[in-house]
Amino acid sequence: MAYFNKVLIANRGEIAIRAMRACRELGIETVAIYSDPDKNALHVKYADEAFHVGEARPSHSYLNKERICEIAHKSGAEAVHPGYGFLAENSSFAKLCEDEGIVFIGPRSDVIETMGSKIGSKRLMRDAGVPVLEGTEGGVSTVDEAREVASRIGYPVITKASAGGGGIGMQIVHSEDELEAAIEKAIRIAGSAFGDATVFIEKYLEKPRHIEVQVLADSKGNAIHLFERECSIQRRYQKLVEEAPSPIMTEDLRDAITESALTVAKTVGYTNAGTVEFLFAEGQHYFMEMNTRLQVEHTITEMVTGVDIVKQQLAIAAGEALALDQEDIGIRGHAIECRVNAEDPMNDFNADPGKIVRYRSPGGPGVRVDSGVHMGYTIPAQYDSMVSKLCTHGSDRMEAIQRMRRAIYEYVIIGVKTTLPLHYAIMNNRSYIKGDTHTHFIEQEGILSKLERYMVDEESRMRTLAESFNQGREVAAIAAAVDVYVRSNQPK
Repeated sequence: MAYFNKVLIANRGEIAIRAMRACRELGIETVAIYSDPDKNALHVKYADEAFHVGEARPSHSYLNKERICEIAHKSGAEAVHPGYGFLAENSSFAKLCEDEGIVFIGPRSDVIETMGSKIGSKRLMRDAGVPVLEGTEGGVSTVDEAREVASRIGYPVITKASAGGGGIGMQIVHSEDELEAAIEKAIRIAGSAFGDATVFIEKYLEKPRHIEVQVLADSKGNAIHLFERECSIQRRYQKLVEEAPSPIMTEDLRDAITESALTVAKTVGYTNAGTVEFLFAEGQHYFMEMNTRLQVEHTITEMVTGVDIVKQQLAIAAGEALALDQEDIGIRGHAIECRVNAEDPMNDFNADPGKIVRYRSPGGPGVRVDSGVHMGYTIPAQYDSMVSKLCTHGSDRMEAIQRMRRAIYEYVIIGVKTTLPLHYAIMNNRSYIKGDTHTHFIEQEGILSKLERYMVDEESRMRTLAESFNQGREVAAIAAAVDVYVRSNQPK
Protein backbone atom coordinates (compact mmCIF):
# COMPACT_ATOMS: atom_id res chain seq x y z
CA MET A 1 0.00 0.00 0.00
CA ALA A 2 1.36 3.42 -0.94
CA TYR A 3 0.58 5.74 1.97
CA PHE A 4 1.74 8.72 -0.09
CA ASN A 5 2.37 9.17 -3.79
CA LYS A 6 5.50 11.26 -3.32
CA VAL A 7 7.74 12.08 -0.33
CA LEU A 8 10.50 14.68 -0.08
CA ILE A 9 13.51 13.56 1.94
CA ALA A 10 14.82 16.63 3.73
CA ASN A 11 18.28 15.24 4.37
CA ARG A 12 21.38 13.84 2.73
CA GLY A 13 23.76 10.87 2.83
CA GLU A 14 22.96 7.45 4.17
CA ILE A 15 19.80 8.43 6.07
CA ALA A 16 18.31 9.96 2.93
CA ILE A 17 18.95 6.72 1.06
CA ARG A 18 17.54 4.68 3.96
CA ALA A 19 14.26 6.60 3.82
CA MET A 20 14.17 6.37 0.03
CA ARG A 21 14.61 2.60 0.15
CA ALA A 22 11.51 2.22 2.30
CA CYS A 23 9.58 4.47 -0.06
CA ARG A 24 10.73 2.55 -3.12
CA GLU A 25 9.58 -0.75 -1.61
CA LEU A 26 6.16 0.81 -1.00
CA GLY A 27 5.90 2.28 -4.49
CA ILE A 28 6.28 5.87 -3.25
CA GLU A 29 8.21 8.31 -5.45
CA THR A 30 10.97 10.27 -3.73
CA VAL A 31 12.35 13.79 -4.03
CA ALA A 32 15.93 14.57 -3.03
CA ILE A 33 17.37 17.94 -2.14
CA TYR A 34 21.04 18.78 -2.53
CA SER A 35 23.49 21.56 -1.80
CA ASP A 36 26.37 22.60 -4.05
CA PRO A 37 28.86 20.02 -2.67
CA ASP A 38 26.25 17.27 -2.91
CA LYS A 39 25.23 17.67 -6.55
CA ASN A 40 26.78 14.29 -7.43
CA ALA A 41 25.98 12.55 -4.14
CA LEU A 42 24.46 9.08 -4.12
CA HIS A 43 21.16 10.15 -2.57
CA VAL A 44 20.66 12.56 -5.47
CA LYS A 45 21.09 9.77 -8.02
CA TYR A 46 18.92 7.33 -6.07
CA ALA A 47 15.84 9.57 -5.85
CA ASP A 48 13.21 9.88 -8.57
CA GLU A 49 13.67 13.66 -8.64
CA ALA A 50 16.24 16.03 -7.21
CA PHE A 51 16.20 19.77 -6.57
CA HIS A 52 19.00 22.16 -5.71
CA VAL A 53 18.34 23.59 -2.26
CA GLY A 54 21.23 26.02 -1.81
CA GLU A 55 24.92 26.58 -1.26
CA ALA A 56 27.18 24.55 1.01
CA ARG A 57 26.37 26.21 4.32
CA PRO A 58 23.62 24.24 6.10
CA SER A 59 21.80 27.46 6.98
CA HIS A 60 21.50 28.13 3.25
CA SER A 61 20.59 24.57 2.26
CA TYR A 62 19.54 21.71 4.52
CA LEU A 63 18.36 24.10 7.25
CA ASN A 64 16.48 26.39 4.86
CA LYS A 65 12.92 25.62 5.97
CA GLU A 66 11.14 27.89 3.53
CA ARG A 67 13.10 26.66 0.51
CA ILE A 68 12.45 23.01 1.42
CA CYS A 69 8.71 23.61 1.68
CA GLU A 70 8.82 25.48 -1.63
CA ILE A 71 10.45 22.44 -3.27
CA ALA A 72 7.87 20.14 -1.70
CA HIS A 73 5.07 22.15 -3.29
CA LYS A 74 6.89 22.46 -6.61
CA SER A 75 7.56 18.72 -6.83
CA GLY A 76 4.10 17.70 -5.67
CA ALA A 77 5.41 15.92 -2.57
CA GLU A 78 2.66 15.37 0.00
CA ALA A 79 4.99 14.65 2.90
CA VAL A 80 8.50 15.38 4.18
CA HIS A 81 10.75 12.88 5.95
CA PRO A 82 13.39 14.79 7.94
CA GLY A 83 15.74 11.87 8.72
CA TYR A 84 17.96 12.79 11.69
CA GLY A 85 20.02 15.89 12.31
CA PHE A 86 19.40 19.15 10.45
CA LEU A 87 15.65 19.90 10.82
CA ALA A 88 14.53 16.55 12.27
CA GLU A 89 13.83 17.96 15.74
CA ASN A 90 13.08 21.53 14.71
CA SER A 91 9.60 22.38 15.95
CA SER A 92 9.34 25.48 13.78
CA PHE A 93 9.98 23.41 10.65
CA ALA A 94 7.35 20.87 11.68
CA LYS A 95 4.93 23.76 12.33
CA LEU A 96 5.71 25.30 8.94
CA CYS A 97 4.96 21.98 7.25
CA GLU A 98 1.68 21.75 9.17
CA ASP A 99 0.74 25.29 8.14
CA GLU A 100 1.68 24.62 4.51
CA GLY A 101 -0.43 21.46 4.31
CA ILE A 102 2.61 19.19 4.07
CA VAL A 103 2.67 16.06 6.23
CA PHE A 104 5.68 16.06 8.56
CA ILE A 105 6.77 12.44 9.08
CA GLY A 106 7.31 12.69 12.81
CA PRO A 107 5.49 13.95 15.89
CA ARG A 108 3.47 17.16 16.08
CA SER A 109 5.35 20.43 16.35
CA ASP A 110 4.11 21.10 19.90
CA VAL A 111 5.42 17.71 21.06
CA ILE A 112 8.83 18.40 19.51
CA GLU A 113 8.92 21.74 21.30
CA THR A 114 7.92 20.23 24.66
CA MET A 115 10.49 17.43 24.51
CA GLY A 116 13.15 19.76 23.12
CA SER A 117 13.47 21.41 26.51
CA LYS A 118 15.49 19.20 28.82
CA ILE A 119 14.28 21.18 31.83
CA GLY A 120 10.63 21.12 30.82
CA SER A 121 10.59 17.48 29.77
CA LYS A 122 12.40 16.38 32.92
CA ARG A 123 9.89 18.22 35.10
CA LEU A 124 7.01 16.71 33.12
CA MET A 125 8.36 13.18 33.48
CA ARG A 126 9.01 13.57 37.18
CA ASP A 127 5.34 14.51 37.62
CA ALA A 128 4.36 11.46 35.56
CA GLY A 129 6.28 9.16 37.89
CA VAL A 130 9.24 8.45 35.61
CA PRO A 131 12.57 8.29 37.53
CA VAL A 132 14.81 11.33 36.93
CA LEU A 133 18.17 12.40 38.34
CA GLU A 134 18.27 14.90 41.18
CA GLY A 135 19.01 18.44 40.08
CA THR A 136 17.59 21.90 39.55
CA GLU A 137 13.88 22.34 38.84
CA GLY A 138 14.63 25.02 36.25
CA GLY A 139 17.49 26.98 34.76
CA VAL A 140 20.32 28.22 36.92
CA SER A 141 20.36 32.01 37.10
CA THR A 142 23.16 32.61 39.63
CA VAL A 143 26.28 30.86 40.83
CA ASP A 144 24.93 30.98 44.40
CA GLU A 145 21.85 29.04 43.27
CA ALA A 146 24.05 26.50 41.53
CA ARG A 147 26.23 26.19 44.63
CA GLU A 148 23.18 25.50 46.83
CA VAL A 149 21.87 22.79 44.49
CA ALA A 150 25.27 21.12 44.10
CA SER A 151 25.74 21.11 47.86
CA ARG A 152 22.33 19.51 48.36
CA ILE A 153 22.66 16.68 45.81
CA GLY A 154 26.41 16.19 46.27
CA TYR A 155 29.37 16.39 43.94
CA PRO A 156 30.15 15.51 41.21
CA VAL A 157 27.45 17.34 39.24
CA ILE A 158 27.04 18.11 35.55
CA THR A 159 25.81 21.23 33.77
CA LYS A 160 23.60 20.79 30.70
CA ALA A 161 22.11 23.13 28.12
CA SER A 162 18.32 22.97 28.28
CA ALA A 163 17.94 23.40 24.53
CA GLY A 164 21.00 21.37 23.59
CA GLY A 165 22.19 17.97 22.58
CA GLY A 166 25.30 16.12 21.53
CA GLY A 167 27.14 16.98 24.73
CA ILE A 168 27.31 20.69 23.87
CA GLY A 169 27.38 22.77 27.04
CA MET A 170 28.06 19.83 29.33
CA GLN A 171 30.58 20.53 32.07
CA ILE A 172 31.49 18.03 34.80
CA VAL A 173 32.11 19.66 38.18
CA HIS A 174 33.88 17.70 40.91
CA SER A 175 34.11 20.36 43.59
CA GLU A 176 32.81 23.78 44.61
CA ASP A 177 36.08 25.37 43.46
CA GLU A 178 35.27 24.39 39.85
CA LEU A 179 31.62 25.44 39.90
CA GLU A 180 31.68 29.12 38.99
CA ALA A 181 33.94 28.70 35.96
CA ALA A 182 31.93 25.69 34.76
CA ILE A 183 28.59 27.51 34.99
CA GLU A 184 29.91 30.54 33.14
CA LYS A 185 31.39 28.38 30.39
CA ALA A 186 28.22 26.30 30.01
CA ILE A 187 26.06 29.41 29.71
CA ARG A 188 28.39 30.91 27.12
CA ILE A 189 28.50 27.74 25.01
CA ALA A 190 24.74 27.12 25.24
CA GLY A 191 23.93 30.66 24.17
CA SER A 192 26.29 30.49 21.22
CA ALA A 193 25.25 27.02 20.01
CA PHE A 194 21.49 27.13 20.54
CA GLY A 195 20.52 30.76 21.00
CA ASP A 196 19.29 29.79 24.47
CA ALA A 197 21.72 30.22 27.37
CA THR A 198 19.56 28.34 29.87
CA VAL A 199 21.54 25.66 31.71
CA PHE A 200 20.63 23.35 34.55
CA ILE A 201 22.46 21.11 36.99
CA GLU A 202 21.91 17.48 37.86
CA LYS A 203 23.73 14.71 39.70
CA TYR A 204 26.61 13.26 37.71
CA LEU A 205 26.96 9.48 37.55
CA GLU A 206 30.57 8.32 37.36
CA LYS A 207 30.15 5.13 35.27
CA PRO A 208 26.59 4.96 33.95
CA ARG A 209 25.29 2.91 31.07
CA HIS A 210 23.32 4.62 28.31
CA ILE A 211 20.20 2.59 27.49
CA GLU A 212 17.41 3.73 25.19
CA VAL A 213 14.01 2.37 24.21
CA GLN A 214 12.51 2.57 20.72
CA VAL A 215 8.80 3.44 20.72
CA LEU A 216 6.12 3.64 18.04
CA ALA A 217 2.84 5.48 18.59
CA ASP A 218 -0.04 6.22 16.24
CA SER A 219 -2.67 8.96 16.18
CA LYS A 220 -5.31 6.55 17.53
CA GLY A 221 -3.78 6.35 20.99
CA ASN A 222 -1.84 3.11 20.50
CA ALA A 223 1.79 2.86 21.60
CA ILE A 224 4.27 -0.01 21.65
CA HIS A 225 7.98 -0.42 22.31
CA LEU A 226 10.57 -2.30 20.25
CA PHE A 227 12.73 -3.10 23.28
CA GLU A 228 16.02 -1.47 24.16
CA ARG A 229 19.42 -0.59 22.73
CA GLU A 230 22.64 0.01 24.61
CA CYS A 231 24.67 3.01 23.47
CA SER A 232 27.26 3.31 26.23
CA ILE A 233 30.42 3.40 24.09
CA GLN A 234 30.88 7.06 23.26
CA ARG A 235 33.47 9.74 22.84
CA ARG A 236 32.66 13.31 23.82
CA TYR A 237 29.02 12.25 24.33
CA GLN A 238 28.82 11.05 20.71
CA LYS A 239 27.90 7.39 20.22
CA LEU A 240 30.40 5.06 18.55
CA VAL A 241 29.00 1.56 19.06
CA GLU A 242 25.43 0.49 19.79
CA GLU A 243 23.88 -2.92 20.35
CA ALA A 244 20.50 -4.53 20.84
CA PRO A 245 19.50 -5.89 23.21
CA SER A 246 21.52 -4.52 26.15
CA PRO A 247 23.92 -7.21 27.46
CA ILE A 248 22.91 -6.51 31.08
CA MET A 249 19.17 -6.68 30.56
CA THR A 250 16.99 -8.73 32.89
CA GLU A 251 13.27 -9.25 32.51
CA ASP A 252 12.53 -7.08 35.55
CA LEU A 253 14.72 -4.23 34.30
CA ARG A 254 13.29 -4.51 30.80
CA ASP A 255 9.74 -4.35 32.14
CA ALA A 256 10.59 -1.29 34.23
CA ILE A 257 12.50 0.66 31.58
CA THR A 258 10.06 -0.05 28.72
CA GLU A 259 7.12 0.87 30.96
CA SER A 260 8.85 4.18 31.70
CA ALA A 261 9.43 4.76 27.98
CA LEU A 262 5.77 4.18 27.14
CA THR A 263 4.75 6.47 29.99
CA VAL A 264 6.92 9.20 28.46
CA ALA A 265 5.32 8.73 25.04
CA LYS A 266 1.76 8.66 26.36
CA THR A 267 2.30 11.63 28.69
CA VAL A 268 3.09 13.96 25.78
CA GLY A 269 0.67 12.41 23.27
CA TYR A 270 3.52 11.22 21.10
CA THR A 271 2.99 9.98 17.54
CA ASN A 272 5.38 8.31 15.08
CA ALA A 273 8.79 6.79 15.92
CA GLY A 274 10.75 8.12 18.88
CA THR A 275 13.45 7.08 21.31
CA VAL A 276 13.44 7.55 25.07
CA GLU A 277 16.95 7.71 26.51
CA PHE A 278 17.93 6.69 30.03
CA LEU A 279 21.03 6.56 32.18
CA PHE A 280 21.39 3.37 34.21
CA ALA A 281 23.53 2.91 37.33
CA GLU A 282 23.37 0.76 40.45
CA GLY A 283 20.16 -0.95 39.45
CA GLN A 284 18.19 2.24 38.68
CA HIS A 285 17.29 3.91 35.40
CA TYR A 286 16.81 7.67 35.02
CA PHE A 287 15.05 9.56 32.23
CA MET A 288 17.48 11.69 30.27
CA GLU A 289 15.66 12.91 27.15
CA MET A 290 13.46 11.89 24.26
CA ASN A 291 14.71 12.04 20.69
CA THR A 292 11.66 12.97 18.64
CA ARG A 293 12.93 11.46 15.40
CA LEU A 294 14.44 8.39 13.80
CA GLN A 295 17.70 7.41 15.50
CA VAL A 296 20.97 6.64 13.72
CA GLU A 297 20.97 3.24 15.43
CA HIS A 298 17.42 2.24 14.47
CA THR A 299 19.08 -0.35 12.23
CA ILE A 300 19.94 -2.77 15.01
CA THR A 301 16.42 -2.68 16.41
CA GLU A 302 15.19 -3.57 12.95
CA MET A 303 17.63 -6.47 12.82
CA VAL A 304 16.52 -8.05 16.10
CA THR A 305 12.78 -7.39 15.79
CA GLY A 306 12.20 -7.66 12.04
CA VAL A 307 10.23 -4.39 12.09
CA ASP A 308 10.95 -1.83 9.35
CA ILE A 309 10.79 1.36 11.42
CA VAL A 310 10.79 3.75 8.45
CA LYS A 311 7.81 1.97 6.90
CA GLN A 312 6.07 2.27 10.26
CA GLN A 313 6.82 6.01 10.22
CA LEU A 314 5.23 6.37 6.81
CA ALA A 315 2.12 4.43 7.80
CA ILE A 316 1.63 6.39 11.03
CA ALA A 317 2.14 9.73 9.25
CA ALA A 318 -0.54 8.71 6.74
CA GLY A 319 -3.01 8.25 9.61
CA GLU A 320 -2.87 4.47 9.77
CA ALA A 321 -3.29 2.65 13.09
CA LEU A 322 -0.39 0.51 14.24
CA ALA A 323 -0.62 -2.89 12.59
CA LEU A 324 1.46 -4.41 15.39
CA ASP A 325 0.49 -5.28 18.95
CA GLN A 326 3.07 -5.50 21.74
CA GLU A 327 2.79 -9.29 21.85
CA ASP A 328 3.72 -9.41 18.15
CA ILE A 329 7.20 -8.04 18.89
CA GLY A 330 10.05 -10.26 20.03
CA ILE A 331 13.85 -10.23 20.11
CA ARG A 332 15.70 -12.54 17.75
CA GLY A 333 19.42 -12.80 18.37
CA HIS A 334 21.76 -9.86 18.86
CA ALA A 335 22.85 -6.94 16.68
CA ILE A 336 25.73 -4.45 16.81
CA GLU A 337 26.26 -1.17 14.96
CA CYS A 338 29.61 0.56 14.47
CA ARG A 339 29.51 4.15 13.21
CA VAL A 340 32.24 4.38 10.61
CA ASN A 341 33.33 8.00 10.45
CA ALA A 342 35.94 9.76 8.34
CA GLU A 343 37.85 10.74 11.45
CA ASP A 344 41.33 10.17 12.82
CA PRO A 345 41.08 8.40 16.20
CA MET A 346 44.78 9.05 16.82
CA ASN A 347 44.37 12.79 16.36
CA ASP A 348 41.52 13.66 18.75
CA PHE A 349 38.94 12.31 16.28
CA ASN A 350 39.48 15.21 13.92
CA ALA A 351 37.41 14.89 10.74
CA ASP A 352 39.29 13.80 7.62
CA PRO A 353 37.16 14.80 4.63
CA GLY A 354 38.42 13.94 1.17
CA LYS A 355 38.14 11.58 -1.79
CA ILE A 356 37.57 7.87 -1.31
CA VAL A 357 40.13 6.28 -3.64
CA ARG A 358 39.01 2.69 -3.10
CA TYR A 359 35.83 1.41 -1.50
CA ARG A 360 34.59 -2.13 -0.95
CA SER A 361 31.73 -3.02 1.39
CA PRO A 362 31.72 -6.19 3.48
CA GLY A 363 28.97 -8.76 3.05
CA GLY A 364 27.94 -12.28 3.89
CA PRO A 365 25.59 -13.62 6.55
CA GLY A 366 24.29 -11.15 9.11
CA VAL A 367 25.99 -8.03 7.69
CA ARG A 368 24.22 -4.76 6.84
CA VAL A 369 25.91 -1.61 5.56
CA ASP A 370 23.94 1.65 5.35
CA SER A 371 26.04 4.23 3.55
CA GLY A 372 25.81 7.18 1.20
CA VAL A 373 29.30 6.91 -0.30
CA HIS A 374 31.00 5.08 -3.15
CA MET A 375 34.42 4.79 -4.74
CA GLY A 376 35.46 8.18 -6.08
CA TYR A 377 33.08 10.05 -3.77
CA THR A 378 34.46 13.09 -1.97
CA ILE A 379 33.34 13.45 1.63
CA PRO A 380 32.60 17.18 2.03
CA ALA A 381 34.04 19.13 4.92
CA GLN A 382 30.81 21.02 5.60
CA TYR A 383 28.75 18.14 7.00
CA ASP A 384 28.82 15.14 9.31
CA SER A 385 31.81 12.85 8.79
CA MET A 386 29.86 9.58 8.76
CA VAL A 387 30.88 7.16 6.02
CA SER A 388 28.51 4.36 6.91
CA LYS A 389 26.76 2.39 9.61
CA LEU A 390 28.22 -1.11 9.75
CA CYS A 391 25.83 -3.56 11.41
CA THR A 392 26.00 -7.26 12.17
CA HIS A 393 23.45 -9.73 13.47
CA GLY A 394 24.04 -13.08 15.11
CA SER A 395 22.14 -15.78 16.93
CA ASP A 396 23.75 -14.45 20.11
CA ARG A 397 26.01 -11.58 21.16
CA MET A 398 29.27 -13.47 20.58
CA GLU A 399 28.32 -14.36 17.03
CA ALA A 400 27.41 -10.71 16.37
CA ILE A 401 30.86 -9.68 17.67
CA GLN A 402 32.62 -12.31 15.55
CA ARG A 403 30.73 -11.19 12.47
CA MET A 404 31.63 -7.57 13.20
CA ARG A 405 35.31 -8.50 13.37
CA ARG A 406 34.99 -10.25 10.01
CA ALA A 407 33.05 -7.36 8.49
CA ILE A 408 35.68 -4.84 9.61
CA TYR A 409 38.39 -7.09 8.14
CA GLU A 410 36.57 -7.13 4.78
CA TYR A 411 35.83 -3.40 4.71
CA VAL A 412 38.16 -1.42 2.42
CA ILE A 413 38.16 2.38 2.57
CA ILE A 414 41.25 4.03 1.10
CA GLY A 415 41.76 7.78 0.78
CA VAL A 416 40.49 9.02 4.13
CA LYS A 417 41.24 8.04 7.69
CA THR A 418 38.38 6.20 9.40
CA THR A 419 37.37 4.83 12.77
CA LEU A 420 37.53 1.20 11.55
CA PRO A 421 40.74 0.35 13.50
CA LEU A 422 39.12 1.77 16.64
CA HIS A 423 36.07 -0.43 16.15
CA TYR A 424 38.27 -3.48 15.63
CA ALA A 425 40.07 -2.69 18.88
CA ILE A 426 36.75 -2.41 20.72
CA MET A 427 35.51 -5.72 19.30
CA ASN A 428 38.62 -7.41 20.68
CA ASN A 429 38.55 -5.72 24.09
CA ARG A 430 37.96 -8.15 26.98
CA SER A 431 35.68 -5.82 28.90
CA TYR A 432 33.55 -5.22 25.83
CA ILE A 433 33.29 -8.93 25.12
CA LYS A 434 32.07 -9.45 28.70
CA GLY A 435 29.50 -6.67 28.22
CA ASP A 436 31.16 -4.52 30.86
CA THR A 437 30.72 -1.09 29.26
CA HIS A 438 29.83 2.43 30.37
CA THR A 439 29.90 5.94 28.96
CA HIS A 440 33.61 6.43 29.81
CA PHE A 441 34.68 3.09 28.35
CA ILE A 442 37.02 4.48 25.66
CA GLU A 443 39.05 6.55 28.12
CA GLN A 444 39.11 4.12 31.04
CA GLU A 445 39.96 1.08 28.92
CA GLY A 446 42.77 2.99 27.20
CA ILE A 447 41.46 1.96 23.79
CA LEU A 448 43.31 4.67 21.89
CA SER A 449 46.66 3.69 23.41
CA LYS A 450 46.23 0.16 22.04
CA LEU A 451 45.55 1.14 18.44
CA GLU A 452 49.10 0.84 17.13
CA ARG A 453 48.96 -2.90 16.55
CA TYR A 454 45.63 -2.56 14.78
CA MET A 455 47.23 -0.07 12.42
CA VAL A 456 49.70 -2.79 11.45
CA ASP A 457 46.81 -5.21 10.94
CA GLU A 458 45.13 -2.55 8.81
CA GLU A 459 48.15 -2.32 6.50
CA SER A 460 48.22 -6.09 5.97
CA ARG A 461 44.48 -6.23 5.42
CA MET A 462 44.50 -3.40 2.90
CA ARG A 463 47.34 -4.93 0.89
CA THR A 464 45.70 -8.36 0.78
CA LEU A 465 42.32 -7.06 -0.31
CA ALA A 466 43.78 -4.59 -2.77
CA GLU A 467 45.21 -7.52 -4.73
CA SER A 468 41.71 -8.90 -5.24
CA PHE A 469 40.60 -5.88 -7.24
CA ASN A 470 42.89 -6.00 -10.28
CA GLN A 471 46.41 -6.75 -11.40
CA GLY A 472 49.28 -4.66 -12.74
CA ARG A 473 49.59 -0.92 -12.41
CA GLU A 474 46.29 -0.51 -10.55
CA VAL A 475 47.49 -2.75 -7.73
CA ALA A 476 50.69 -0.72 -7.52
CA ALA A 477 48.63 2.46 -7.30
CA ILE A 478 46.47 0.97 -4.55
CA ALA A 479 49.55 -0.21 -2.67
CA ALA A 480 50.94 3.30 -2.82
CA ALA A 481 47.67 4.65 -1.47
CA VAL A 482 47.83 2.10 1.35
CA ASP A 483 51.34 3.25 2.25
CA VAL A 484 50.11 6.84 2.53
CA TYR A 485 47.09 5.73 4.54
CA VAL A 486 49.15 3.69 7.02
CA ARG A 487 51.81 6.33 7.48
CA SER A 488 49.18 8.99 8.13
CA ASN A 489 47.51 6.75 10.71
CA GLN A 490 50.62 6.08 12.78
CA PRO A 491 50.23 7.21 16.42
CA LYS A 492 51.65 10.65 17.02
